[in-house]
Amino acid sequence: MDQTNKAATILEKTSGSDVEGEASPRSTPIDITSAHELDTKATKRLLRKIDRHILPIMCMICLLCFLDRANIGNARLDNLEQDLHLVGLQYNDCLAVLFPFYIAAEIPSNIMMKRIRPSTWLSFIMFAWSACIIGQGFVKNYQGLMATRALLGAFEGGFFPGINFYITQWYGRNECGLRMALIFSSATLAGGFGGLLARAIAEMNGIGRLSAWSWIFIVEGLASIVVSVAAYWAVHDYPASARFLSVTEHAAVKHRLSADAGPLSNEFSTRYIWQALADWKIYIHMLICMAGFCPVYSFSLFLPTIIRNMGYSANNAQLMSVPPYVFACAFTIGGSWLADRRGRRGVFLLGFQLVAILGVALLAATENTTIQYTGTVLAAVGIYPQIPLGLAWNGNNIGGSLKRATGIAMQVMGGNCGGIIASYVYLNRDAPRYVVGHSILIGFIGMAFVLTLFMTIWCRRENARRDVLAKETVGKVLSSEQKTLERELADDVLWFRYTV
Repeated sequence: MDQTNKAATILEKTSGSDVEGEASPRSTPIDITSAHELDTKATKRLLRKIDRHILPIMCMICLLCFLDRANIGNARLDNLEQDLHLVGLQYNDCLAVLFPFYIAAEIPSNIMMKRIRPSTWLSFIMFAWSACIIGQGFVKNYQGLMATRALLGAFEGGFFPGINFYITQWYGRNECGLRMALIFSSATLAGGFGGLLARAIAEMNGIGRLSAWSWIFIVEGLASIVVSVAAYWAVHDYPASARFLSVTEHAAVKHRLSADAGPLSNEFSTRYIWQALADWKIYIHMLICMAGFCPVYSFSLFLPTIIRNMGYSANNAQLMSVPPYVFACAFTIGGSWLADRRGRRGVFLLGFQLVAILGVALLAATENTTIQYTGTVLAAVGIYPQIPLGLAWNGNNIGGSLKRATGIAMQVMGGNCGGIIASYVYLNRDAPRYVVGHSILIGFIGMAFVLTLFMTIWCRRENARRDVLAKETVGKVLSSEQKTLERELADDVLWFRYTV
């Protein structure tokens, strides 16, 4: 029996029951504004206070995470392939080997986020991946680079799904999108900052008998080590243990999150992991995420090379890779801010997907350098905002904290399958135009558009169906046993409404 129909059946059975109970408060959609313990101004002050303590360190970790993962694209311009004697697809293999280990780490890592403190877990995995990056600066051959990239994936894999789950433990559903965008915008800045930093580090070529590409890994890895140590004290675990909140603010945060999520279970039970694994909607979001991450990784790993093949020198290509990321950062934040304000995700995803298709099409369609470079800007503007929007959309539509943690990890796991594909999208044999690679990206973004449109329509229709069922069950009462069962239904419970 469908879980939502099961919820409706539970309510229907109570109408003829002799068991006395109180009226269920969950027969209609929840309005978070009705549950505020603080007035509007006090709530805004509370959110700003949380933002000040949560977002800066998360943005810094995210920036360094993506910088450490993608700096191999900048190192490539400073003779990485020649010094390590990489031939054929060996460079692409070194890109791709990160992702299977990254994917394997995601769900176990999010479960660890539920089992131990986020400050301990996040600082540990960051310290470990930073050590891998430093080691990458001393490799001498293809085998060494493959080994360090595999270890990097194993330790970095827990960060992105973990941070998205972590944000849902502090903010309501219509507040997560902007915060995720602010954090992910650090990843877009990492692309631009990486180009500037790589250009500066290139001046260290020959120091200590190391090439410029070695110093790119070593310097950036050392910066990550420092931040990982600071993160142990800078990361606040959960609202209940946050020392920067007053007693009143603790109660207000707890009340707001309870009102937003409803009385769904937050206990640690494997049944909620299996619920996520059996939920077809999460698999659709995995495919959308995969089709979004494929162009993100393709650009972050190959944009300097694409721009160099437009006719720029290696140093100028590093610098010319900055503006697309700056525009992408602005639109990532702006798009998610507007999506939060409107309480919508799907329509914004559809708009950015169309912009991305236009940008990549300009790259594929002409040899004019100005039009091609304009295409890189439009592609970045369309590609990067899709990730925080898609993650917030999926997270909004999963009920219960453990199912949400598992579902977000599954989504990012699916997304990083796109990273494996991205490693082989732009091949040397297709240089300098890379028409085949651009065409592949257009196909993936087009697939994401179709799936996003489907989910938007489905969520709207499902909400309408539940509205009808809710009207039929208003005023009916639940026994304590039935309320317990309702808590276990996650987002299949009758009163839950999907973000469209």
